[in-house]
Amino acid sequence: MTDRGAARSRFGLDRHGLSPERRVFWNHRAPALVTQTLERGLGRLADGGALVVLTGQHTGRSPKDKFIVEEPSSRDDIWWGEVNARIDEAHFDGLERRMQAHLSARDLWVQDLHAGAEPRYRLNVRVVSESPWHSLFARNMFIAPADDELADFEPGFTVLHAPDLQADPARDGTNSECFILVHLKRRLILIGGTSYAGEIKKSIFSVLNYLLPARDVLPMHASANIGPQGETSIFFGLSGTGKTTLSADPGRTLIGDDEHGWADDSLFNFEGGCYAKVIDLSAEAEPEIFATTSRFGTILENVVLDEASGRLDLTDKSHTENTRASYPIDFIPNASRSGRGGVPKAVVMLTADAFGVLPPISRLTPDQAMYHFLSGYTARVAGTEKGLSEPTATFSTCFGAPFMPRHPSVYAEMLGKKIAESGADCWLVNTGWTGGSYGVGRRMAIDHTRAMIRAALDGQLAEVGTRVHPNFGLNVPKSCPNIPEEVLDPKTTWADKSAYDQTARELTKRFAVNFKQYEPYVGDSVKAAGIHGPA
Repeated sequence: MTDRGAARSRFGLDRHGLSPERRVFWNHRAPALVTQTLERGLGRLADGGALVVLTGQHTGRSPKDKFIVEEPSSRDDIWWGEVNARIDEAHFDGLERRMQAHLSARDLWVQDLHAGAEPRYRLNVRVVSESPWHSLFARNMFIAPADDELADFEPGFTVLHAPDLQADPARDGTNSECFILVHLKRRLILIGGTSYAGEIKKSIFSVLNYLLPARDVLPMHASANIGPQGETSIFFGLSGTGKTTLSADPGRTLIGDDEHGWADDSLFNFEGGCYAKVIDLSAEAEPEIFATTSRFGTILENVVLDEASGRLDLTDKSHTENTRASYPIDFIPNASRSGRGGVPKAVVMLTADAFGVLPPISRLTPDQAMYHFLSGYTARVAGTEKGLSEPTATFSTCFGAPFMPRHPSVYAEMLGKKIAESGADCWLVNTGWTGGSYGVGRRMAIDHTRAMIRAALDGQLAEVGTRVHPNFGLNVPKSCPNIPEEVLDPKTTWADKSAYDQTARELTKRFAVNFKQYEPYVGDSVKAAGIHGPA
């Protein structure tokens, strides 16, 4: 039985092999979806109106449970390996049949949405879920078409989402009961065995990372905003490095907080919402994001709620450190209505250095920018992936290896070309630790990081002299407005200077070893601009 309370597409669910025996809710909005979630006991309302939900054992992404179907049309374009694991079509077909039977016997929620604010490059996405709050998540995170567009909406990619359906690894060829399977030729994604909603958005991001380079659009795991003079800036970084926090600057217009495309003449958001980490969130440090936690329509994942008062405790990590808020981007007061900006004039690469030795801000040459983009050094922050309990130093190429189906050199070559054409200034910013490694030092003060980034983007550092860091070869500003000079030199923040030197030398070795895999794909100038470690 189909619900007729909302606009729907003439392209039905039969094209996905579904024969619904129960109700189908098409394109419902927040009020209905929240009500349906509460009626089924799947969430609770917090004081202020946000919907609080729990995701069970999966409180972050499950990268080892993601597979791409190996088939002739895309086989030669995929960067196969640990990031992009193979699964054969027979196993995909078997899970698809089980998914179809499972979903057909349940109430279903369907959202027809756009991925991409630029009409020339957007992808029509259909999300079919057995969960109303996941349907709200999809509606928050993607871009809702106008009602009069929905009748002729034809999905370009479909996500079938069944968190209650578990795989059998012995039969289905998966690594666990959880599965995220992507079939590029059939334009179909199967997600099951996990309630963590981030798998929905990241699976579509991976698809865009495959499709868009062929159209000369660079897909980026990056946030973006626009300055007072109309200049666009982008911020690369993994989860927990500050993309959302630092791009939500009250003095600049937010384009988006996580996923963007860089075309020849513009930059555009892939999404229509934000998915912010909210652990230890404060009204003082991040007022715009904090305000969204008390709004109807926001989904709070794994945030602790006092049962008697309905009050949130954003400091409580009982469920996970990876607590999240999903909300429409227009909940941020200075968000762009179009989701688009001009060609970037500044490229900021964010790294959370768990060793505490990288400078808080450095100016990069174009060759250094290529090197650090391919290196993608950061720390995976506790809770963002299954099994992580503390920050772990890692090199995630392109600042988003888990979402890159093609070889990293494809994206790096595109970035180098676009930086050269735009003349963008490039910066490396450490939002990680200072005064010592994780466990000894402290996290970089957010007000210091904001001040340094503002100075870089506003041109205040353009005429400031730099010194070359002895270990990393980075050009570090000698001064910055509103920043104590000792903050700019990480060694001065360490009590044990010899320990700093040793730790820095060890990190340079890690950079050098990691980059060996990319040397065949870059020119001599990029190799020379890299970090080579002690002789």
